[in-house]
Amino acid sequence: MDASTAPHRIPPEMPQYGEEKHIFELMQNMLEQLLIHQPEDPIPFMIQHLQRDNDNVPKIVILGPPASGKTTIAMWLCKHLNSNLLTQENLIEREFSSMAAEARKYFQKFKKIPDMLLINLIQERLGEEDCIKKGWILDGLPESREQALMIQTLGIAPKHVIVLNAPDTVLIERNLGKRIDPQTREIYHTTFDWPSDAEIQNRLIEPAGISEMETAQKLLEYHRNIIRILPSYPKILKAINADQPCVDVFYQALTYVQTNHRSNAPFTPKVLLYGPVGCGKSLQAALLAQKYGLANVCCGQLLKEAVEEKTKFGELIWSFFEKKVTVPDSIIMKILSERLDQQDCVQKGWVLHGFPRDLDQAHMLNSLGYGPNRVFFLNVPLDSILERLSLRRTDPVTGERYHLMYKPPPTMEIQARLLQHPKDSEEQVKLKVDLFYRSSAELEQFYGRAITVNGDQDPYTVFEYIESGIINPLPKKAH
Repeated sequence: MDASTAPHRIPPEMPQYGEEKHIFELMQNMLEQLLIHQPEDPIPFMIQHLQRDNDNVPKIVILGPPASGKTTIAMWLCKHLNSNLLTQENLIEREFSSMAAEARKYFQKFKKIPDMLLINLIQERLGEEDCIKKGWILDGLPESREQALMIQTLGIAPKHVIVLNAPDTVLIERNLGKRIDPQTREIYHTTFDWPSDAEIQNRLIEPAGISEMETAQKLLEYHRNIIRILPSYPKILKAINADQPCVDVFYQALTYVQTNHRSNAPFTPKVLLYGPVGCGKSLQAALLAQKYGLANVCCGQLLKEAVEEKTKFGELIWSFFEKKVTVPDSIIMKILSERLDQQDCVQKGWVLHGFPRDLDQAHMLNSLGYGPNRVFFLNVPLDSILERLSLRRTDPVTGERYHLMYKPPPTMEIQARLLQHPKDSEEQVKLKVDLFYRSSAELEQFYGRAITVNGDQDPYTVFEYIESGIINPLPKKAH
């Protein structure tokens, strides 16, 4: 069949369901695991993978030079995400593990562990139930490119990798003041983070290997290794400046590990812009249409075009225009359906504004299969809306449009003859905004995944927020 003359029509519910349930990512993860483990019988393996239901648990690697604060950040993330912290120290201290016992003996003798033994320890730990269900955070591992490649070969794939950076002089100074609580393993600092509890103060100990010379040697070794590790994680890497308050570093790290990476799933944007009159919907729709080739669908404009073209619905719509009454929803939906069914909307996607205006219209839009997959509420205060609209004027001679604040007329003569459209009067604007907010709460509840954007800022800043909301995947719902 020629797809150009008879295009394949995929029911809109299918891609919508696929994105909401993250089907593409689920299949991608399952295929990755199949290729890594290559089980003899793939079906039971896939069933077991689905039963684990752990694609969304934290899988984080935190790297950084000595004294960059990576262990503190890792511990805080663990507590916040209810996950498991894996360090070389706690891996070799594990009881009931013959591999850990072997690693302890080796470490006591040579003060290091062979790469393969360390990676096998990691693999053994990640196979335990708590790591499967709650995820894991690797602190300071891998330490070399060889370890990174071994980890990848075993199919251990982090979803987020954080690298903390700071000047060496800062790190050396920090390291000199480091102290450790032998009971809790919490790290403190004589200058920046001294505990208030006298009992904790008394039991703090100075860790080995923190002198200026020893730290400088460790930093040199770290810099040699890190430049060879980073290419292993090109698309999941986040560098954070560690030379700032620890809380700020933590929140940057937390924000990053809670974001979903962009999906490779096929995606046709169906964008709804919702907001009061004067919030900038039309401009944002035009910018989206221009950049992404989306069909710009303005409901009010569709009705006017139907009247101008004198279609069968156009004459009907004109009668409502003439009486200055609202066009019935059934007629609006027929006009809108015709537009959204056109090939440009089906193939490239669309950005809709001016509809729906209330909950009934939203239900109608969804029931007919035109539900949006991205919804944005543009919030603008009434004062800003009045400033934008009530100061608009038109020159009746040239038709040129002006704004008394942003685009004033060039001469007093032109200013004297400017006219204000009745719809831009302060009373009319306040009435429209009031009507909008009567329905907005219900619509915000109906579109539970909607993204709220502050529309009272530079239009291109607003556009960047909207754009990021479109290209990033929908957030996963918590179980």
